[in-house]
Amino acid sequence: MANGNLALVLHAHLPYVRSAEHGSLEEDWYFQAVLECYLPLLELLESSAREPSLEPKLTISLSPTLLALLEDRELNERFPKWLKLRLELLSKTNKNYKKSSEYLETNFQKQLTNWHSCDGDLISRFSTLYKNENIDILTCAATHGYLPLLRETPESIRGQLRTAVREHYRTFGFYPQGIWLPECAYFEGLDKHLIDVNLRYTVLDGHGILHSTPRPRYGVYAPICSKNGVAFFGRDSDSTLPVWSSSKGFPGNSHYREFHRDLGWDLPEEKLKSIGVKSQRPLGIKLHKITGKKKSLDQKQEYEPLLAKKQVKKDAISYLEQRKSQLEKLKKAMSITPILVAPFDAELFGHWWFEGPEFIHELFKLASSFDIKFITLKEVLRTDQKLQLCEPCQSSWGQGGYHNYWVNQTNSWVVNEWINAGKAMAEVCTNNISKESDIRILQQAARELLLLQSSDWSFILKAGTTIDIAKERINIHRKRFWYLIDIIKNKKGIKEPIVQEIENEDPIFPLIYAKDWYSI
Repeated sequence: MANGNLALVLHAHLPYVRSAEHGSLEEDWYFQAVLECYLPLLELLESSAREPSLEPKLTISLSPTLLALLEDRELNERFPKWLKLRLELLSKTNKNYKKSSEYLETNFQKQLTNWHSCDGDLISRFSTLYKNENIDILTCAATHGYLPLLRETPESIRGQLRTAVREHYRTFGFYPQGIWLPECAYFEGLDKHLIDVNLRYTVLDGHGILHSTPRPRYGVYAPICSKNGVAFFGRDSDSTLPVWSSSKGFPGNSHYREFHRDLGWDLPEEKLKSIGVKSQRPLGIKLHKITGKKKSLDQKQEYEPLLAKKQVKKDAISYLEQRKSQLEKLKKAMSITPILVAPFDAELFGHWWFEGPEFIHELFKLASSFDIKFITLKEVLRTDQKLQLCEPCQSSWGQGGYHNYWVNQTNSWVVNEWINAGKAMAEVCTNNISKESDIRILQQAARELLLLQSSDWSFILKAGTTIDIAKERINIHRKRFWYLIDIIKNKKGIKEPIVQEIENEDPIFPLIYAKDWYSI
């Protein structure tokens, strides 16, 4: 019998980076995530499921904005060409890195075949894994809105959640029972909003559970339940740090692929423009290994795939040894089966940590040797185990543990934009809207409001990375929202070309229901 359960929870999310412009940086974000994370993840889950001796299980959230990208046929038709361009570039450059370039070329070809094998329909593959109970699929807030900062207008929270649940059902044909709260961010009373849309469980950072009232008897090693009927799982830091941390964890090993050294930064801008890449940027062509944490990028050595593969197995064994020791101690102290919950951003596996998908595959292969059972969150709640009644604490898994990463001197101005727009939306929706043209405008205004509320842009403003893109996205959706609201409030005639352009640019959430913002 297993010493305990281990629940891997992956949060797969990208902001709505759809663009009519071919070759945009935002398009690169999506295609690189498909190439390096989603395709390899599906492949490892499917191959593991075919092995009779393995029981691959994990919980994954697929955010509504990511699902919208995955089903966007016009966008996805560009992916093979995008990948072939990189294959062509790889074949013409870096002959000094024969071993790593040949390996990367083989990997690109493999993922291109992987893509064509399902005609780019990754959603159906996730759905099949769900039906076979290899994965549980959670939803997320519609556009990853940071819910604690939207609570001044409850209608905004309701719009985020109801839109998400409706999109999940439209996409998969079943309603989600669990949700990944954006940034694991919680505030007291949010469980009422979750119950409103029949979402019954979620994950919080460890301190959100440990500071509950009363303090949970088993800490983060068993789920708790709020008085409103939502179950909460707590992140176990011991199970996440070895995987999450690039400085103290496995991803920082010298044999693994270096994320920051990319051919797109090495080649001159003129060369990139000659092949259709508009500026220096990461291309997903990385031929170097980490080499050493104190080594500068120009000192990085060639990536050696076989050494990296051997290191993956060593690290998987080390991780499972640590979890076995942890579970053995917990089992002696608990009267119920302990569970270790290890949540991560899905893009860590493959994108940030190139060898990450192979690491998960090794965990599945070796788990039984360490008396560890992989389990989904849903399966935990199916048991007859009684949950302790506790009220979780306000928290997030962001830096500082609460909300300061999304409201500070770099981005607090955005919060006011969210609140003012949310109030205006609720006011207009509460009035009697009867004209069909008003409903159409209001539905598009709802889309723009949700896109404006994406926490990703606030995160980028604080992180200081692609600030110009973040500001542009915020301002575009803000201007579009207020333009549409002004049409209704001031009874202006519709300028059809402008409205059609907005609808064509942001066609997300086809079943959006503006009355979700009705003030009750």
